[in-house]
Amino acid sequence: MNNKKTILFIFFIYAIIPLKTINADTNRQETYKQLNLFGDVFQRVQEQYVEEVTDKKLIESAISGMLQSLDPHSSYLSADSYKDMQVKTKGKFGGLGIEITMEDGVVKVVSPIDDTPAAKAGMKSGDLIIGVDGESIRGLTINESVSKLRGPVGSKVIITVVRDKQDPYEIEIKRDIINIKSVKHNIIKNIGYVRLTTFSDTTTSGLEKAITEIKKNIGNKFQGLILDLRNNPGGLLNQSISVADAFLNQGEIVSTQGRNDDDTSRVFAKKGDLINGQPLVVLINSGSASASEIVAGALKDHSRAIIIGTRSFGKGSVQSIIPLAGNGAMRLTTARYFTPSGISIQAKGIEPDIIVEAGATDFKKPKNNNRREENLRGALDKNKKSKETEIDSDSEKPLTPLEKLLQDNQISRAVDMIRGISLFNKNELSQKTVSAKN
Repeated sequence: MNNKKTILFIFFIYAIIPLKTINADTNRQETYKQLNLFGDVFQRVQEQYVEEVTDKKLIESAISGMLQSLDPHSSYLSADSYKDMQVKTKGKFGGLGIEITMEDGVVKVVSPIDDTPAAKAGMKSGDLIIGVDGESIRGLTINESVSKLRGPVGSKVIITVVRDKQDPYEIEIKRDIINIKSVKHNIIKNIGYVRLTTFSDTTTSGLEKAITEIKKNIGNKFQGLILDLRNNPGGLLNQSISVADAFLNQGEIVSTQGRNDDDTSRVFAKKGDLINGQPLVVLINSGSASASEIVAGALKDHSRAIIIGTRSFGKGSVQSIIPLAGNGAMRLTTARYFTPSGISIQAKGIEPDIIVEAGATDFKKPKNNNRREENLRGALDKNKKSKETEIDSDSEKPLTPLEKLLQDNQISRAVDMIRGISLFNKNELSQKTVSAKN
């Protein structure tokens, strides 16, 4: 064994797999044999590969391959990738605006992020990316694929996409700085609407601020809240926990189970509900992953919310970011998480209480069709027509942002659900009041 091979062998023994971490039951001779095999391959590549390759590239590629062979979410982050990841959790980064994973060696879109180039270009959850700028990316690692998708801000990239069983087609996207506003809100018929696009370090504070503004504008007419987690690919675990906690007064939010039995962690809710027990509907779909599923699972198991939409993505594992001194970091799957009822959603997802497929409702402003009583000649109280039955001269104008929300089939169903619950609760309270008087 020459000096270079000896040095490499020692490096992997002490730097990559320290002896003190090797399981006592492991056959160390077999471990040494496999490391010696790696040394042989490393040396052959250096001496005989058609082009010269640096030691750094070979070792980083070996580490990357080792991690990515474990599962779709473990990976090696170079110094630049690690820096980009840290910036991303702050809510601003450059790129296309898609969360991706690997599935059977192909890049799969978990979710496009709202108001990003990818979303505007029509990318959807579940899309498979098989080519970039006319070149196939099949067989590339996740990091190599990301490198192909990245580029200077303002530059264009052509992505070859496979959607469902359709033939492959191309989408042109212009790269841009991605400024993520993780919380958006609106008011729909005295019902609050909050959309969480991702879980960054400002999500919980943004949620609290949005609900405060909604309740201030609606006052005592507030009927409930719609929490929209569709196409939310996840993010920071602590933020998902605090968002779920915002609507729970007690009980477990999530538990994580590591490799060993004693690697179990449970997180419980603290007292305090931002909407004081008012009706809550959570919207999910196949693009709702990871942190989104923690929130939906906790609120569903505690019967605190009605879950509407379609089955979520099914990412039930926890990745720890482990810095490597001067050499980036590694993203390593270290645990599985479970909903309060002890159910793992890994590869299963959260099933909604009410399945509502995505689509658009035929929302139109009311028109007078001249088939009502008040339209008959000489009808009683004809001059007391309500405003709702009068001809709307603006009926042909473009829909407002609020009306566009109501065109969303899933949002429309959520609104009807909350209004129904609110009406039922009001009638029940009225009956109790009458009974008390009698």
